[in-house]
Amino acid sequence: MTTPATKPDRSADAEIKPVLNVAGLKARLFLKSGVLPAVDDVSFSVMPGETLCIVGESGCGKSMTALSIMRLLPRPVGRITGGSITIDGVGDLTGLSEHAMRRVRGNDVSMIFQEPMTSLNPVFRVGYQISEAIRVHHDVSAAEARERAIDMLEQVRIPLPAERYRNFPHQLSGGMRQRVMIAMALACRPKVMLADEPTTALDVTIQAQILKLMNELKREIGMSLVLITHDLGVVAKMAQRVLVMYAGVVVEEADAQTLFDRPLHPYTQGLMRSIPRPSARKDRQQEIDTIKGTVPALSALPPGCRFSDRCAMVHEPCRKWEPPLAAPDDMASPPGKVRCWLHTRPPQ
Repeated sequence: MTTPATKPDRSADAEIKPVLNVAGLKARLFLKSGVLPAVDDVSFSVMPGETLCIVGESGCGKSMTALSIMRLLPRPVGRITGGSITIDGVGDLTGLSEHAMRRVRGNDVSMIFQEPMTSLNPVFRVGYQISEAIRVHHDVSAAEARERAIDMLEQVRIPLPAERYRNFPHQLSGGMRQRVMIAMALACRPKVMLADEPTTALDVTIQAQILKLMNELKREIGMSLVLITHDLGVVAKMAQRVLVMYAGVVVEEADAQTLFDRPLHPYTQGLMRSIPRPSARKDRQQEIDTIKGTVPALSALPPGCRFSDRCAMVHEPCRKWEPPLAAPDDMASPPGKVRCWLHTRPPQ
């Protein structure tokens, strides 16, 4: 596996502040069947120039966290019910009106979605869509916006950008469409970019190109990146820090090197064991361990620890109380936070 990305050196400036701070975020889905805790008391921060990866199985709350930050929860069922989302220089996004939030999206924080064909308007040329994103946030003429859009297409390594400017989305390949989405997301040079599974639908070669491009542009622009993925190979290539989510909560937080060297939560350990590895026997294919069961439905969470029904190390406190996300009690444990009674003293 690729060595996890190097953590930025912040020793020169102890006063550096997070560009994004999420504190106690709660998002609920209000359905006829009941209220579901899609995101439950999630907290994290992202420093300038840092890449934070949020990892976990489908249904764990990764995408809902990103949509909450963008204030794009599905209406009318989705709603932020608690916590704060603070962008440096903007303030708490949860208190902004929809009109004010439109000025923030794409300018201070932007997002790349998993499938560009659902995000790009099929009836408008891709260049026009980038130009419009620029004109929404900057007082420039149509001609100036067009030139900047072409520059962005060139910056994301699209050949013949002036010609591609006039293409419709269906005329481009999947990799090209994803590059257009990156160009649109970066057109106003945001402080933070959220990327929700941006390479899942692409083949391995194009995936590697897109990840390399995102890293290069992140350094050039100086922005921070929150990358949502279920692929630990992508995490190893991209992340300085990692959040592991399960059933709407964060179960472990650590820098990438620590997480790969010594994962603490049984769920994180299971994810690590699920990485394909060569078999010692030549007549066997790569061995893959799996975590039994599936992520529980939000309407039927088990009592106590949410992972207890699938955990091989479950014991009595796990089925009674939900553990807090805290630094491990064992001083020999690596730095970070974990939500597990194996590393935190349970109530007496």
